Amino acid sequence: MKSVLITGANRNIGLETARQLSKKGLLVYLGSRNIEKGNIVLKELTEDGFDNIKAIEIDVTKPDTILSAKNRIETEQGKLDILISNAGILGEVPQHAIDTPIKEIQKVFDTNFFGGISVAQSFLELLKKSKSPRISIITSGLGSLTLHSDPSWKYYDVKHVGYITSKAALNAYTIVLAYELKGLSFKVNAIDPGFTATDFNNHIGTGTIESAAEFIIKHTLTDDDGPTGKFFSNDIEDETELSPW
Repeated sequence: MKSVLITGANRNIGLETARQLSKKGLLVYLGSRNIEKGNIVLKELTEDGFDNIKAIEIDVTKPDTILSAKNRIETEQGKLDILISNAGILGEVPQHAIDTPIKEIQKVFDTNFFGGISVAQSFLELLKKSKSPRISIITSGLGSLTLHSDPSWKYYDVKHVGYITSKAALNAYTIVLAYELKGLSFKVNAIDPGFTATDFNNHIGTGTIESAAEFIIKHTLTDDDGPTGKFFSNDIEDETELSPW
């Protein structure tokens, strides 16, 4: 049975992704920075018949919890097949480039960028033990420099400086990571689940968590000849033309 760790998975898109992967027969580690909340969700999932999901504490801004999660998965599984780096925050909005305090921007970067790097680096050892390791870095179209430079883009006016710069940096990290792992069997991609109705945006998004999760899984459970170092967006219809880094 393949194993997958999803960070930030105790609600919204992360939780729905856990449900769908569980139904596909994968062993899912449901990452939660608050293990009490994670255990509550796990209890509900178990009552609904999910028996291959485990709650695990992991706060991407706290190295000790990342190491503890890595050690637990190593002890229980010996390897990790899939990492879905989903944890992220929006930060306080509005976020203007001219006056948002540096500490507020740093807070967003600590989770969205540095947290994502910490998790990826920490789990590489276990992922390398898998025959077909996958790293899916959950990003946003708001992190696209190309799209943000296009006044005709429908989200052109959404300019939250901390959030979009942290996601742009994360996209760049995805490219570098995929490049450095290209000689191995890794597939490393940035996946934008689209403007989804979640707690993250007070449910004003136009997409569903079901569609978002399906999109993430589609570009995670890829064949050995699948792409790596790419960006996929659920808000862009023609995936063959994607290059909005």
